[in-house]
Amino acid sequence: MTAARLMRVAARAALPVLTAAHVAPVVSTFGPLRNRVMPRLSGRGRTGHVALTFDDGPDPASTPLFLRLLADRGVHATFFLLGHQAHRSPGLVREIAAAGHEIGIHGWLHRPLLLRGPRATYDDFARARDTVAGITGRQPRLFRPPYGVMSAAAHLAARRLDLTPVLWTCWGEDWTARATPESVHRTVTADLDGGGTILLHDSDCTSAPGAWRSALGALPLVLDTCEQRGYEVGRLADHGWPRPRVASTA
Repeated sequence: MTAARLMRVAARAALPVLTAAHVAPVVSTFGPLRNRVMPRLSGRGRTGHVALTFDDGPDPASTPLFLRLLADRGVHATFFLLGHQAHRSPGLVREIAAAGHEIGIHGWLHRPLLLRGPRATYDDFARARDTVAGITGRQPRLFRPPYGVMSAAAHLAARRLDLTPVLWTCWGEDWTARATPESVHRTVTADLDGGGTILLHDSDCTSAPGAWRSALGALPLVLDTCEQRGYEVGRLADHGWPRPRVASTA
């Protein structure tokens, strides 16, 4: 057997192993399992505090309404921005930052990471990070994958770019056409507890048209419930994120 053929046989034999390693982190997508055994990835923070986060912005049609409501309530949040959306609305990105909100990245494009290799994954994260940094003058430290689905390549790229992946402990299912403020509030608060992280969307760029209205309508209800339960609401930075990495002793 020639060396070239040996290499082809070895590559074919290794492919299932490499594929399994690439998709293995997808288990973190299952919320109940993640919340129980992966508290760091779920965004678990200090007891008595709830982190409020938004995905898919910024959107000139909707994000300013969220910013106005948050300002009226005296609440700060973390916005995970899509790079291409930020590129289109740099003034709005600066407005989010100037209001005291925290900015993380949601990738450049909202596409599944399982369909991307290491190079494409790294380039996507880096482009989004550098775009936001160029607009705000401050490099983002937090990252949330599209659809909440991680891959091995995503973990490696995030580490190389000094980004900390953070998912959530409860969400509102506010991206569907059938969502209402009441359904979003009910879904969020069913799993809401101290130390948790809430996911809502301030844009419908990847959701049903106008779906953001259900999140906007639910937001005062969610904040009222947090207040009634004695939870402080704020950014992931106020929640204890990103946590310092443990230095290697090797």
